[in-house]
Amino acid sequence: MSKSIKEFSLHYDPINESNTFTSGDIVEGRVVLEVIKEIKVDSFFVKLTGDAHVSWTEGSGDDETTYSDHERYFKLKQYFIQESSKKDGPVIRPGSHVFPFRFQLPQQNMPPSFKGFHGSVKYVLTVKLSRPWKSTSSTQTELNFVLRNDGTNDHLLQPQSGTQDKKMKLFGSGKMSVTVTTEKTGYMQGETIKVFVDIDNSSSRDVKLKYSLKQLQTFIAGKSTNRGHKDIVKETRDRIPSGEKSKFIVDMALPHDLTVTFENCRILKVQYELKVYLDVSFASDPEVRFPVVILPAEQQCPPWQGPPGGFQPYPPPQPNLVPYPGELPPPPAGLYPNLYDPTVLPFPGTAAGVYPNPHAIQPGFHPDPSAPVYDPNQSTI
Repeated sequence: MSKSIKEFSLHYDPINESNTFTSGDIVEGRVVLEVIKEIKVDSFFVKLTGDAHVSWTEGSGDDETTYSDHERYFKLKQYFIQESSKKDGPVIRPGSHVFPFRFQLPQQNMPPSFKGFHGSVKYVLTVKLSRPWKSTSSTQTELNFVLRNDGTNDHLLQPQSGTQDKKMKLFGSGKMSVTVTTEKTGYMQGETIKVFVDIDNSSSRDVKLKYSLKQLQTFIAGKSTNRGHKDIVKETRDRIPSGEKSKFIVDMALPHDLTVTFENCRILKVQYELKVYLDVSFASDPEVRFPVVILPAEQQCPPWQGPPGGFQPYPPPQPNLVPYPGELPPPPAGLYPNLYDPTVLPFPGTAAGVYPNPHAIQPGFHPDPSAPVYDPNQSTI
């Protein structure tokens, strides 16, 4: 920082306990500038931007290729001091000065804040002070943007069920089957996914029940796509001996700060997949996969009442889904429409308690009462 500037800081006012913002919200704050001696100013402004960016590299040496893309949602700008063609431009006198600002986030369908393997979605406040013959002074802070709560999508309350059979050929005989039923398709952050599993091991081999919940990240740059995944839950349950039948109720507790599902970004998408399978040594594993939609915590999604009579009988089996990697399979007709349409967001809502901004100004902050508040009608401060 310049020897002439003692303090140059940017603060915004939280509007809720979780320190989050969503479309249409007002972002208010102030820039505090304290200078030791008079400085000349070319321009002085604060801006609020919303952007998605992806970038990754493939290959090496002469074959190395970098893929990248960018999507801008908005750029809002407020000048404290605009550029002037006058020879004697504005000056800021010694002392502490407070420059208030106010923005309204656009009322449009934008993805939530996110940082992934090869890209991110960011909403950033930036302040810049330009002076003649001096390097530009700049500072910034990120806002945590979440999806607006516009009500519950009833299609996400529908249960899912699937069955997979396997007939042993090598290293064993007989057959086995696993039937999996989930309460519903959509779950809120912090909620528990309850999964009902029915196993019939009529084979000559012992098996183990395993299950996982994966976060699938998709990055798109032009015609190139890069995918990655992260395990949210990955566990192993009891062994099922040969010739036995077993029933399990699996509880998967979702983190309260888990990123919600979003597909309303052209270059970056976040989805989730539930996988339940039987681990069979030296053989392919019978498995059932379901898409899962993670909803903002404040979106009310009533719990399913559960299958009758100790979750029996099961709903009719459905075909097993296509294994990952690759695109998730299209959903059954009539189930959570538009979930796989990147232009439509079927689950808007507001997340609570996600990534609180440690740099945000805390309630109770008050600048120096003697510090002058900037008046745009004055050229000298």
